Amino acid sequence: MTSNRGHHDRTPPDGADDHVLAEWLATVAGERLLEVRAEGLEGRELKDAGDQAAHDLLMRLLATIRPEDSVLSEEGLERDVDKAKRLSAKRVWIVDPLDGTREFSEIPRDDWAVHVALWEDGDLVAGAVAQPALGETFSTAAPPVVPDRSSERPRIAVSRTRPPAFVEALAAELDAELVPMGSAGVKVVSVVRDITDAYVHAGGQYEWDNAAPVAVARSAGLFCSRIDGSELRYNQDDVSLPDLIVCRQELSEAILDFVRVHGTD
Repeated sequence: MTSNRGHHDRTPPDGADDHVLAEWLATVAGERLLEVRAEGLEGRELKDAGDQAAHDLLMRLLATIRPEDSVLSEEGLERDVDKAKRLSAKRVWIVDPLDGTREFSEIPRDDWAVHVALWEDGDLVAGAVAQPALGETFSTAAPPVVPDRSSERPRIAVSRTRPPAFVEALAAELDAELVPMGSAGVKVVSVVRDITDAYVHAGGQYEWDNAAPVAVARSAGLFCSRIDGSELRYNQDDVSLPDLIVCRQELSEAILDFVRVHGTD
């Protein structure tokens, strides 16, 4: 984890490897978003300006620093004209320039994030999640150490606007508390930070929603899988990745057993 300060020249650190570069990219995009947030815009105008500013900055920086690599970005999906190139590439950056757009527009909320991940030869190899309003970036450059669990009852991160119904039943089964918040990245990082113990989601996400958070969570030793326990796969033809479990290792079997028995409907 690093502080978000001291990157204003937007020149990458000398000799940065992929882990450090992912961390730096997420951090400077987050700084750009804080600048946009301070411009006095509101509502849809603020959301759109943030999405575009962070996307443009990340695309420009990646094109300059890693010109040979492919990029999959949420904001650039409609321009995914190089899909064939992306699918045959050895290295693909998977980015969400602003995850939690609604929360970004609700000043002073801090539960929004920037995701930057690198997929190489079939798997995620580096990733970073910046929480700019906290001034922190969590990354594989310095894998976070998950604190000992501070709550007797399990805590499950859920969407503040559309929590899946089955998670309420899961919480009852585990005698767990639901903790609502925005941004998939913030929810995953909440497990890393011991704010929650699990994030269980079904009902719609894309690769950019969870690639960087999963890279960071894996580096911290957390359990990560699809809702049925299968492997999370990235840089696919269909970029939909609709379900996810990230949790402390000791909770994984109970969560998977519940889903096996009850499903997610």
